[in-house]
Amino acid sequence: MALHRLKTLRVGVALVFFTLTVLVFLDLHNRVAPPIAYGVLYLQFVPSLLQYFHTAAPGAAGCIVIVVLTVLFGRVYCSTICPLGTLQDIVGFAATRGRKRRSFRFSAPLNALRYAILSLTVLLLLAGSGLLLNLLDPFSSFGRIVANLFRPATLLANNVAALLLEQVGIYALPRVQWAAFAAASAGLSMATLLLVAWLAATRGRLYCNTICPVGTLLGLLAGISWLRIGIDQDACTGCRSCEDVCKAGCIDSRWKTVDSSRCVGCCNCLAVCRKDALRFENRWRRPVPAAQPDRERREFLLNSGALLLGLTGVPEPARVIIQSKPTTIPERVTSPTSPPGSGSIAHFTATCTACHLCVSACPSRVLVPSLFEFGLEGMMQPRMNFHSGHCNYDCTICMDICPSGAILPLGVERKRLTQLGVARFIKENCVVFTDNTACGACSEHCPTKAVDMVPYPNPANKPLKIPEMKPDFCIGCGGCEHACPTRPYKAICVDGNPVHKLAKQPVVKKMEEKVDTSGDFPF
Repeated sequence: MALHRLKTLRVGVALVFFTLTVLVFLDLHNRVAPPIAYGVLYLQFVPSLLQYFHTAAPGAAGCIVIVVLTVLFGRVYCSTICPLGTLQDIVGFAATRGRKRRSFRFSAPLNALRYAILSLTVLLLLAGSGLLLNLLDPFSSFGRIVANLFRPATLLANNVAALLLEQVGIYALPRVQWAAFAAASAGLSMATLLLVAWLAATRGRLYCNTICPVGTLLGLLAGISWLRIGIDQDACTGCRSCEDVCKAGCIDSRWKTVDSSRCVGCCNCLAVCRKDALRFENRWRRPVPAAQPDRERREFLLNSGALLLGLTGVPEPARVIIQSKPTTIPERVTSPTSPPGSGSIAHFTATCTACHLCVSACPSRVLVPSLFEFGLEGMMQPRMNFHSGHCNYDCTICMDICPSGAILPLGVERKRLTQLGVARFIKENCVVFTDNTACGACSEHCPTKAVDMVPYPNPANKPLKIPEMKPDFCIGCGGCEHACPTRPYKAICVDGNPVHKLAKQPVVKKMEEKVDTSGDFPF
């Protein structure tokens, strides 16, 4: 089958599931066959998941089927099975009728929002509350919309038709009793419908990729899926046709990339591409090892580029260290690192309200929301992430603005000596050890000189130096870890102190400069 026909197949399957689901909710006379109702409910992710957790019966394992399909082919549930997703497609299609075709554009993923909603949903579920899951589950939301808004209209039409038939002596259509009106449920259903319809008419599938926890969860699985839509770099002409019809906003035609975690598998892009530049790619196939780069030539080009940047006044980029192979020893730490001024993790987690004011104000972006690093009770509270930044030596902004007292003021002088943690050197990951290559980035970025470079005997007899730690002087600012160029694991990492300590005052060496006063200009 040609790839451009997959959209027609997908639309057909989606309409079948949508119609059957609507019939299940609008079945006024219980005439829908039980096998049809069972088949529709079996493949609805959240109801099947909850049933499976409670019964562990194979007949309730539709959620496992969805997981397998997602791992293999991406978010097929969102594109074909989910009734709320199909409703959004219908609203989006209706919004363009009689008007010029709407064009979408690539948009940055709102990861903070969607992962926060997913995390809160899971957290409440683990705590025994399914309130948020019930409110945001797409199948349940669609069911409430149909039951509270569409079913009364159907019931009214049925009773009016029954009354008219009775006037001519036909009693084949029985009347249906009205249900009690639930204002809260109807109001919630209307609010959900308005939100979903507005987003579908203006932003495509934004609801699925920001608010819906099922979409976020399946998006994580889709990130490792077997078959994913990719762009042939050579065949693509950059016409942006695929980006214009991508209702998920996940195709970046400029860089020719597809965000598979947000792709809902609508196949719109495959239907409009006339150059056959879009295709399904097997992401599980092991890549063919590339030829080893000419390291001397690459270093020459890098150094030449840095020289040219210096001559033109552009700041020189950070030094690039080329590893011969990825590092293999993980950075195992015994404790996360809490912000300066928090005193201890116990005080911080007991006082912090996770308002994220410090996260927003941190100039180096070293503060990030935690997940479970501080335990369940500390979820979403800020932690120090030295991969994203480091704590500036003289910065006290987080201590000055914290409204809850979780981060107390220290003053610049005391902050400079507060030991948040201690850096630990992993020699086996260091490029000096693995590649006999000079580096020293960790020592250059250490404000207290707790990382010292000492001579390193090596088989090539190169004049190399390797880091040596002075733990008593380390304040755990993370400058060394952030600057370390090795990937995927750093050669130096900070292990947090559960209770902050005081480091020794760094020794400042004075430079001795001898001046020759015999000349006319001794300066």
